[in-house]
Amino acid sequence: MSDDDATSDAEAPKVQDILARLKQMADPLVASLDSRLSGQVDKRVDKRVEESLKDRLTVIEHAIADLDRAVRELNERLKD
Repeated sequence: MSDDDATSDAEAPKVQDILARLKQMADPLVASLDSRLSGQVDKRVDKRVEESLKDRLTVIEHAIADLDRAVRELNERLKD
């Protein structure tokens, strides 16, 4: 076995330890970012859903008004 192999074997646990520590330090940051992004996405989705529902409700209200006028006209014709 050469000296390079011995050095590589000795450094492997150190690298794993460093990676574990970095992950441990990064986890709270990632969780925080994930939470913020989820909140922003939720707000945007809610806003788009509200806009879509508002547009659909407007169409439905117009259709109801048209139906109401048609029913009134029919009632007037039947009275005559």
